[in-house]
Amino acid sequence: MHIDVLFTGGAIFAGAGEPLHGYAVAVTGNRIIGVMPEAEAQALASSGTRRIDLAGALLSPGFQDAHIHPISGGVESLQCDLTASTDAADAVRRIAAYAAAAPAEPWILGAGWSMDHFAGGAPTRALIDAVVPDRPVLLMSRDHHSAWANTAAIRAAGLSAETVDPADGRIEREADGFPAGTFHEGAGDLFDAVKPQNSADLIYRGLLRAQEDLIAQGITGWQDAWVGADGPGTGTIEAYERAIAEGQLLVHVVGAQWWERDRGVEQIPEKLARRDARLASGTADRFELGTVKMMVDGVAENHTASMIAPYRDAQGHDTCNHGISFVEPAVLREAVTTLDAAGMQVHFHALGDRAVRDALDAVTEARATNGPSDGRHHLAHLQVVAEADTPRFALADAVANLQMLWATHEEQLDTLTIPFLQEGAVQRQYPFGDLQRDGARLAAGSDWPVSTADPLAAIHIGVTRVGPGNGTPPLAGEHQRLDLVTALTAYTSGTAYVNHRDHDTGFIRAGYLANLVVIEPNPFELAPEDLHQARVRETWIDGSRAYARSESLRIPR
Repeated sequence: MHIDVLFTGGAIFAGAGEPLHGYAVAVTGNRIIGVMPEAEAQALASSGTRRIDLAGALLSPGFQDAHIHPISGGVESLQCDLTASTDAADAVRRIAAYAAAAPAEPWILGAGWSMDHFAGGAPTRALIDAVVPDRPVLLMSRDHHSAWANTAAIRAAGLSAETVDPADGRIEREADGFPAGTFHEGAGDLFDAVKPQNSADLIYRGLLRAQEDLIAQGITGWQDAWVGADGPGTGTIEAYERAIAEGQLLVHVVGAQWWERDRGVEQIPEKLARRDARLASGTADRFELGTVKMMVDGVAENHTASMIAPYRDAQGHDTCNHGISFVEPAVLREAVTTLDAAGMQVHFHALGDRAVRDALDAVTEARATNGPSDGRHHLAHLQVVAEADTPRFALADAVANLQMLWATHEEQLDTLTIPFLQEGAVQRQYPFGDLQRDGARLAAGSDWPVSTADPLAAIHIGVTRVGPGNGTPPLAGEHQRLDLVTALTAYTSGTAYVNHRDHDTGFIRAGYLANLVVIEPNPFELAPEDLHQARVRETWIDGSRAYARSESLRIPR
């Protein structure tokens, strides 16, 4: 047995179960060829074997992200990036600085502002007008469910007090009805006809920038939750295909084709044709399109997440607002049943409890009509799930796609969401523990650039339900915590299952791809409250080291 690379001297998390001790992992070419006792492995190694001393660190399968927007994140990092803003004044300062540094840009585009930095979660046009009055400015919120515009952008789009709210969105207004500057959900699309579109080159550079950043965080594969030239993800499929052609796509990607919510089942043949074209390309092992992304509702902080009970007003009284269902339940059930029958996976954005129920109803109907399938349909976000619905995930064979980082008390949740939900709703926030106990299969993702893509930061909160240094009690109670093995499993083999890549990724097993991450210190040797101290030391893809923490750039392959 010839061994190219041998990992020794640390614990091994194999993708499920407790870590192994006293074992080594042998790699030849791009595959793992054995997990064996250290003494046996050392005896088989030769003078040409490259030995990697873990020095007490943990070796894990590479992380996989089940819900991420890498191209958006990469592109926005090259535009007016507000993700590091500390408050409203800092956001405005960054806008002014970017505009001054880019005098030739006809529009200032970007993203990353935080709703909790502004009264009512709604920044005004006047704030931007004060620093950029002469050019249109349009900036997406950190969660990408709201847009912030200045007066020049509003006028360029031809919007006024007479502009009606679209069916899938809402315009914040001044006393006379003129747009105040914040546009929620589909209202942000009112600028699409006039704002510049991202160039193919910018989209490609964004993909490569994102890949470099994500590999440095131990991520070796993902599901891109928004692709398709027929929707808001224009150019993303082409960017991935260009990266493959130029030998630059190092990770494995599943592209979730965007479901156009103003259309119905007539769009399904188009999506099947794209899937089949990718399969015929011969490179679908690197990038495939067998998934459809259906956005069932909005988000709770702007009161567009679809809820069973109505939102309350600031005085605690019920309103008539139950949020927005972007896809009518009957259409959802028909579409999911048709997609399932065609062998397509469905990836749901389902945040409110009514949206979760509608999505589960659709998967249940598909199962009843079509029988069992290998669709591996999954519901992402799951901020509020009715107690009666957590057992339904296992019954419907639907995967719970967790964004663990959000499951803690923080400003946006505590000021813009919890006060406007029904009494007791805080106990149903991100019920990960209930889902696990009720037998749901778990996967994990970040929704980056909505929040950091760092799996270890998310795992810290999944295990503790408290952010580092946060003195609040665990969100929804200690019973909603996950143990470390479960959290790591969700981020490795759990997402590999969702991505239909569990046959060769997500585990450390003989025959599997050598997609590995070295984590130090070993998180299993840390107290739960110290898990955030763990860092990715190295990332290996296809048996080659793709990232080392001591180096600023990806190591050439």
